[in-house]
Amino acid sequence: MDDDRDVRFDAPSRAKKPTRAEAEDAVRTLLRWAGDDPEREGLLDTPSRVTRGYQEWFSGYAIDPVSVLERTFEETDGYDEIVLLRDIRLESTCEHHMAPIIGRVHVGYLPHRRVVGISKLARVVEAYARRLQIQEKLTAQIANTIQDVLRPRGVAVVIEAAHQCMTTRGVHKPGVTMVTSRMLGAFRDDHGTRRELLAMINNRGTAIRTE
Repeated sequence: MDDDRDVRFDAPSRAKKPTRAEAEDAVRTLLRWAGDDPEREGLLDTPSRVTRGYQEWFSGYAIDPVSVLERTFEETDGYDEIVLLRDIRLESTCEHHMAPIIGRVHVGYLPHRRVVGISKLARVVEAYARRLQIQEKLTAQIANTIQDVLRPRGVAVVIEAAHQCMTTRGVHKPGVTMVTSRMLGAFRDDHGTRRELLAMINNRGTAIRTE
């Protein structure tokens, strides 16, 4: 197990959470700052819609990823090969510009005596993705949590995503995809195991390269 891993999951904010009315007032302020009138007909319901959207986009703060993985199964008949959940839809938000991060996540692990339901892997991705994020941290959080809870022989997380903070603003470079990976245990130490995993991911045409 690596010593340079990030904290398993973020501690909740100790600051008092604003009320919905305060949040809606903040949206009205931004609308005025953008140069529009929040009192015009088309924008009257926008503050309410935005706050409801925030509840969904940032619902991950209310989920403990550890508890998601706690129920496991030991009746595997000795299965100890790679388990891979590929092409998990990723919808996250850049913490620097609050712009969307859209892509896909591949999660693999080598079981050690027990496995977890595959939907739980997707829920761990959601728990961390639906927070303000940077992709590097998101990749590490998913992998570290699976390693800490399941204690498998190895964990691999690969994320491919487009960042709207650079495609719709700033350098305006559409079509650019960022790829990050976190390899733990056998996936880091055994190059053959890593190649096998990447071959399984690439089988659907995913352009990922190993070192």
